[in-house]
Amino acid sequence: MKSARPSTAAVWVSALRPKTLGASLCPVLIGGALAYHDGALNDALQWKLVGAAFVGACLLQIASNFANDLFDGLRGTDSGERLGPTRAVGGNLVTPRAMAAALCIALLFAVFPAWFLASHSGIAFAIIGVSGAIAAVGYTAPPFSLAYRGLGDLFVFVFFGPIAVAGTRAACDGMWTTSALLCGLASGAIAVCLLSTNNLRDRVGDLRNGKRTLVARYGERFGRAQIFICHAIACVVPIFAVLVLQLPPTVMLASFIAILFAPASITIARGRDGAALNKNLAMFGALLYVYGVAFALGMWFGISMGGGVK
Repeated sequence: MKSARPSTAAVWVSALRPKTLGASLCPVLIGGALAYHDGALNDALQWKLVGAAFVGACLLQIASNFANDLFDGLRGTDSGERLGPTRAVGGNLVTPRAMAAALCIALLFAVFPAWFLASHSGIAFAIIGVSGAIAAVGYTAPPFSLAYRGLGDLFVFVFFGPIAVAGTRAACDGMWTTSALLCGLASGAIAVCLLSTNNLRDRVGDLRNGKRTLVARYGERFGRAQIFICHAIACVVPIFAVLVLQLPPTVMLASFIAILFAPASITIARGRDGAALNKNLAMFGALLYVYGVAFALGMWFGISMGGGVK
């Protein structure tokens, strides 16, 4: 018996992939918290700039999700045999033309926060916006097809890690700090955990369709190790930030949260596979949301308790 066709609203909400949007929120929260610590988040404009950084990152991620749905669907990568949720184009729930239109709309809306940031914080943010848009679409779209060349992990790590965190921090006063770049390793690493778990689950179908992700290239053992190491990085970064960068000790709340989510990577290291990895994807998606909140709250508590502002 065939399952009922989902509603149009449900299809588009699924295409947004809301569980992944924490990858946009997490680095902005970390970058904003660092700006607050450095005394660069004082007036209404600076708060608006942080908000624009989040909106811009979120729209580019949505654009990337739409592009992935579109081009993976056209290539046949998102066939009915996939172990994850049914994709809109691959599952014949949305036409390629409609998805292409949604992609263009997301990119058009992303212009506005990029323009706002560039006009107040410098041309670097226009360059970041254009580069982010190219990477978002080129993740699966030809001629770049980054994911099909095994470059997706690198771009996800960089754009959702150091660039997003340091960029949010710099939006407030133009300062690109070493602490922001280093703290960005955490959000980038968790984003890679999410991506690599997805690629581990889909490796068989990806290989069949020529999608040479790192897991497809180097095997599941590599993928499992990559996820475990990236999770460990997220645990260690706040501790390093306290000991070396002299941030308030309370930011280690983020490390505590990452440790609480250890089963997400431990079960993968022990061999969890197939559709069961959807549970791990949900955990890493949740970790992205909670980790950023924990880092920001830890910073606020630390300063409120006398950690001071630089």
